[in-house]
Amino acid sequence: MAIQHLSPALPVPAVSAAYPMAKPGYGKRSAPDQQPRTPHDFALLPARERYIAGFVDHLPDGAAMSVKQLTRQLPLYGQQAISTSLNALSVAGHLRRVRCPVGTGDETRWAFRTFWSRTARDNAWWTTYLATETAARTATPAQPPAPTTAPEAPTSPAPAAPPQPPAPTAVPLQRTPPDAAPDTATATAATASPPAPAAPADSTALPAAFSPASRSSPAYLALAELGRKDPRLTLSAHDCTTLEPQAAEWLARGVTTDYLITALTAGLPTHVDCPPRFIRHRLTDKIPPHQPTPHTPPDTNTPPPTRHLLVECTDCGRPGPPQALPDGLCRPCRTTHPTNHHPPADPTQIAAIKAHMANLRDLLKAP
Repeated sequence: MAIQHLSPALPVPAVSAAYPMAKPGYGKRSAPDQQPRTPHDFALLPARERYIAGFVDHLPDGAAMSVKQLTRQLPLYGQQAISTSLNALSVAGHLRRVRCPVGTGDETRWAFRTFWSRTARDNAWWTTYLATETAARTATPAQPPAPTTAPEAPTSPAPAAPPQPPAPTAVPLQRTPPDAAPDTATATAATASPPAPAAPADSTALPAAFSPASRSSPAYLALAELGRKDPRLTLSAHDCTTLEPQAAEWLARGVTTDYLITALTAGLPTHVDCPPRFIRHRLTDKIPPHQPTPHTPPDTNTPPPTRHLLVECTDCGRPGPPQALPDGLCRPCRTTHPTNHHPPADPTQIAAIKAHMANLRDLLKAP
């Protein structure tokens, strides 16, 4: 725990409007449930930590939090001093550095963030909050409810409709024309009388080879399309039925009908004497190899793997779970970090350091 220092702290510098922001998804993140900002914030911290904490607290979310960026904005202290102060703020419960995976699949990358709390928090609070942050990031969105097709209830009672006769049962479409279908009386009489001699077969009836099922197959349609793509490959219905098994073998190997048509129509000679024989030759010689079995698509109901936030050691950057880095420091850094804060510096020493630094800057500007 931090001890109270009664030495006056330096005034908090104003945040520059040109302060650099981190890339989207990186930088500072404010913790929830913080107390309102007051002039007595960070009163238990030493002057330097209080000065840096006040500056960081006024930074907007998404601001760059690297030691180099803070050093450019706070010229009173160097990188080592600011790094030591950030360690002290982490021990005091104001700061945690984390890395979290973002993206999906092969596009997953690590995003580095700094969670900041104006109100000092203990290790138990940080561990619980980071676990909640992990659950919120890995939660899958709920599936939208299925749209309902039920009609809305009328606002006023509608008059009762007259009784309707029962709807006739739908029957499959028959090949017999409607005008040739016998009515009920004729059908009843036909069942009572002996069967009539069979009529001669209609000469316009289609043979079994040209059934609608055959014409609707993708292989048949692809062969029938060849004549439209190039008149030199015009096939009859009988030719399409004969070559359909060979074309179906192409489709069974994983190719599409567009690929089949392109392969059969590419590089045609000037004149094709016999289109069926030419197509049969190409279907035999240019048949593609078997395609590998496609991978089974992932189950959409399977929840994504749980991703955990990794807390970084504020001093050395070593990652680990929150419970393994109390105070935001790993074990080696925690053993070397002092348990109490350094005593406040003498105001005369601060004035002497400022004068010395101003003299060095003047010497650097001199020609």
